[in-house]
Amino acid sequence: MRKRLQTLLFFLLLLLVSNSVLSQQHEYIIGKLTDARTQEPIAFASIRIKDRALGIISNTDGSFKIPLIYKEYGDIIEISSMGYQTKEILIQDFSVYELNDVRLRPATLKLEEAVVTAERKKKFTARQIVRRAIRSIPENYPVEPFSTVGYYRDYQLDSLQYVNLNEAILEVFDEGFDAMDSVTTKVKIFDYLENTDFKRDTLALQSYDYQSKKGRKVIDKAFLPSYGGNEFTILRVHDALRNYKIHSYSFVNHLKSDLLSEHRFKKESDTYLDGEPFYTIKFAKLLSDYSAYGTMYISKRNFAIHKMEYTLNDRTKKMSDGMVDKHGTKNQLIFDIITEYRPENDRMYLNYISFHNTFQIWEPPKFILDSTSIETDFQRFVMSFNRPPNLQDALNEDNYTLKYKGKKLAFKKIVLDTNDQSRKTILMYPKMYPYKSEEMFRSISAVARTGPLDSLFFSSKVYNIHDVDGNLIDEWTSRDYDQFREFFVQEVKPNVKSPADGLFMERRKPIFKDQPITRPDNFNDYWMNTPLQNIKTKGNSSDN
Repeated sequence: MRKRLQTLLFFLLLLLVSNSVLSQQHEYIIGKLTDARTQEPIAFASIRIKDRALGIISNTDGSFKIPLIYKEYGDIIEISSMGYQTKEILIQDFSVYELNDVRLRPATLKLEEAVVTAERKKKFTARQIVRRAIRSIPENYPVEPFSTVGYYRDYQLDSLQYVNLNEAILEVFDEGFDAMDSVTTKVKIFDYLENTDFKRDTLALQSYDYQSKKGRKVIDKAFLPSYGGNEFTILRVHDALRNYKIHSYSFVNHLKSDLLSEHRFKKESDTYLDGEPFYTIKFAKLLSDYSAYGTMYISKRNFAIHKMEYTLNDRTKKMSDGMVDKHGTKNQLIFDIITEYRPENDRMYLNYISFHNTFQIWEPPKFILDSTSIETDFQRFVMSFNRPPNLQDALNEDNYTLKYKGKKLAFKKIVLDTNDQSRKTILMYPKMYPYKSEEMFRSISAVARTGPLDSLFFSSKVYNIHDVDGNLIDEWTSRDYDQFREFFVQEVKPNVKSPADGLFMERRKPIFKDQPITRPDNFNDYWMNTPLQNIKTKGNSSDN
C-alpha cells in the first residue's frame, strides 16, 4: 500500500511539474524567422504588433516571443527586415503549442520601377551619398525630446552557450540629437533580472583588467573604457548616429568629421524595405594590424541612414574554426556594432543596437613550483611542485637552471623523492667535489637565515616541465568569450520629456545592482524577449 502511494505521489508530482513548465511556455507565442531560400535564421528583424506601436526584434537565432494576450485581441503581426519582403500574419494563425517557423523571402523590385527611379534620381558616388546622409542627420532625426521603451540585455557566449544573461525593461528619455547624450539622457528601469535559467560564470562577470596581458579579463588589441557609466551607458556611446558630433569608437571616431576621411567607399546594388529602395554603401579601412568593414543603408528619398554595421578585426589572428565572416574575412573579431533606425512621424528613431566584442579570461598556471629548498646534511636541492610532475620532464637536467654566485650548476643525479607519497617532490644532487658541495650548502643556509636570497647569490628556474595531466609549468591559459550588449526598442514616444520627479537609473552603478525600479501602469505591455534554449522547430510554419 505504501509503495503504491509513493508511486501515485511521484506521478502526481511529475504531472504538476510538467504542467508548470507548459504553463510558462504558453504565456508566449514562440516563433523563429528563417530565410525562405537558404533556411538560415534572420536576426534583428522587426516584429511589430500592427496599429499598437509595439514590437520586438528577433534574436540572433531568429527566435522571438509575443505575449499570448495579443492573440485574444486578434492583432496582426507585421514582420520586416532589410532586404526581405515585409510580411503580415494574423496572430490567430500562430500555434500556441509549437515553435512557429516563419519564412521571409528576399525583397525584389520590378524592373520598370527601378528604371523610373534611376531616371528621376541624380547619380551620386558612394562618398557623396554618405556625406549627404551625415549632413542630413539634423533633418532626419529628432532634435526635440522623446523616449523609447525597450528590452535591454547583456550576456556572453561560451562555446555557443548563453552565459551570464542579464535582462531589463528600460525607458530612455532622450533630449534630442542636439543635446549631448551622455550628459542629458535619463533612464528609468521598469524591471531587471539576472537570469539564473542560464549558466552563470563569475570570472566572466568581472570588470576588464588592462594592467597586464595576463589579467583576469582583457580585450586583446582593444580597450573598452567605462565612459563614466554602466553597461547601458557604454552601449549608448557606441551608437555613432546618435553621437555623430562626438567620438564614438575607433576609426569611426567623430562620425560627422572623421568617417569620410578614414575609409574608402563603394556603392553596391540597392537594398529594399517595404518596397522602398536604399543605397547600399560598403566602406573599409585596412591597416597592418587591423581591418575595419562597414555597411550603410541610406534612403534614396531623404538620405536618412536606416542601418549601419561596423566590424573591426585583428589582422594578425585568424578565426580558429576557419570560418569566413559577413565581410568575407577570416580574421578574428575585435568588435561588431549594428545600429538600426526606423521612421516614426517623419523622424528616425532607434530600432535596436547590438554591440558585440570578444574578450579573454586569463587563468593562473595550474602547475607551478611551490618551493625550492636545501637539505644541507644530504647536500641536495629539494624541488616541490603543487602537482605530480611528468617524470620524464622532471628528471631532465636541461629543464632546470640553478646558479650559485653567477655560475650554473651541473647535477650528477636527479631523482623522485620516494618518501613523498604524493609524488610531487624531486631531489637534485649537484655535480661537484664533496667539500665544495658542503661549503655551498652551508653558505646558502647561512644567508637564507638572515633573509631572502639575492638572485646574484643563488637563483633557480624551471622550464618545459609538464604535470601528469599535460599542464605546462607556469603557463597562463585563456578562454575566449563573446560579449553582447543589446537594446531593442518596443515602443517610441515622440515629444515626451523626462519627468522632473522620476526615480532614474544611477549611471555609474551596474544596471543589475540595487537600482531603483519604477513600473508604469501599462507595464504588462512590455516583455523580455529571452533567447530560446534548444527548442526544436516542428509542426507549424508560415511562408509566402
